[in-house]
Amino acid sequence: MARSKVAVLKTTPRTVLEDYHRLLNLADYQDVLDRTVDTALKINISWHFFFPGSSTTPWQLDGVIRAMLRDGFRRELIHACHNRTVVIDAHLGERENKQLPVVEAHGLRNVHLYEGEEWIHVREAVGDLADRFLVLNDVYPDGFHVPKRFIGENIVHLPTVKTHVFTTTTGAMKNAFGGLLNERRHWTHPVIHETLVDLLMIQKKIHAGVFAVMDGTFAGDGPGPRCMKPHVKDVILASADQVAIDAVAAKMMGFDPMKIRYIALAHEMGLGVGDPREIEIAGDEDAARENWHFEGPYRKMTFASRMQHLIYWGPLKKPIEWSLKTVLAPWAYVASVLYHDSFWYPTRAKRQMADVLASPWGRLFERWEELTPDERGFPELGDQPAHAPRTGWQTFVDSIRVLGTCIREAPEFAARKRRRASRS
Repeated sequence: MARSKVAVLKTTPRTVLEDYHRLLNLADYQDVLDRTVDTALKINISWHFFFPGSSTTPWQLDGVIRAMLRDGFRRELIHACHNRTVVIDAHLGERENKQLPVVEAHGLRNVHLYEGEEWIHVREAVGDLADRFLVLNDVYPDGFHVPKRFIGENIVHLPTVKTHVFTTTTGAMKNAFGGLLNERRHWTHPVIHETLVDLLMIQKKIHAGVFAVMDGTFAGDGPGPRCMKPHVKDVILASADQVAIDAVAAKMMGFDPMKIRYIALAHEMGLGVGDPREIEIAGDEDAARENWHFEGPYRKMTFASRMQHLIYWGPLKKPIEWSLKTVLAPWAYVASVLYHDSFWYPTRAKRQMADVLASPWGRLFERWEELTPDERGFPELGDQPAHAPRTGWQTFVDSIRVLGTCIREAPEFAARKRRRASRS
């Protein structure tokens, strides 16, 4: 297998915009993305509330857009791209994570894939490739749908460096999950590693170019992609190889990437390079050799993550998992919102994020809308320490709104509404 390249750089708020431009070019992104077609910037919102390390940072999104415009990509052919899950409100998330102000400041289109976009059957999109899927034909015997607009588009994934309770780590490959599976994604959780490999095959078939830019200015350890212990790590990564960038990030976090099933499977199938010995590092090789000794997602699990593991892989699988494939499934969505949004975030988040909010990145996030960058980054952040985003009562009220949206948009209920509308 040929060697793949991953660009890695250390960065600071003072130089972050310049560093992102250098990073993308170190990873040869201009050789990967077709300038004549649309480019979707696939934003990651792992939590609609701001939590360091969980979602695409505003400077990550801003840095990528500025780099592309500086290098001659046409503004009208770049758009932000969001998926939706039943437990994550993308509209709330793009505001709380300060992504929407970046999109609006650059005058880009803002595409929410679940609102007015056409989705087509996967076999119409990929043809006979579907016969090679590892698990998706078994999970969805009647097939599933993918966004029609993705056919022939470039896609640039914008994940963060963090751990995940289902896949140990998460990054570029997992970022395709929400965009390519339109409903009932939770059906794939028992075979999540194989699912990510199937989705990578789809991406390679339908996209003109696939690229990833990963932000590790904040990085998350623990039962991610939410409820983590955030750290300040000051690194950014980029690559055209989705497997390689996930492998390098995993290694920096302290894991053996070839022992993470989705990385190893993709490597074995020739979809990318997962063995760090076969990956070329461009930029800061010392940063790429760092070992952060993260504990990982399984040592200090939350109540919610322990229950998920018991249901998908443990003794509760037989008595409970069946309900997640019926009209009863919304009980799980409600439970997730009540635990994460109504309980954990209002009562635990402020303490968890206090240290990293005191960092320059925390101050940059807090003052994002009022700071004016120069050509390199943000030279002045001010001396005032950052405050935790609103938690407590106001967040609890917001969680009730999310709960209402969750129930209203549950695919089990939405499908019944569509059938009734069709009959009428």
